[in-house]
Amino acid sequence: MGMEGVGFLGSIIIGLIAGYVAERITRSDHGFLTNIFLGVLGAVVMGWLARRLGFTIDGFAENLVGAIVGAFGLITIYQWLKRS
Repeated sequence: MGMEGVGFLGSIIIGLIAGYVAERITRSDHGFLTNIFLGVLGAVVMGWLARRLGFTIDGFAENLVGAIVGAFGLITIYQWLKRS
């Protein structure tokens, strides 16, 4: 389990960083565990999407960027649904 090229512990660290950065970008206020969850889930979603488009995401930096973009997207969708 984990993201390609970083393992389980690396996935948690990346998820934490990505969730925090995405939280700051969207100016939302989530908890510690929510940040990890959204960061890891964002990376998984972006990894899946990248593979479908013919790209590979491997290594810490690429997973981090993908996780930030994915977490940003998930937070944005969540906020949009919450307002509706």
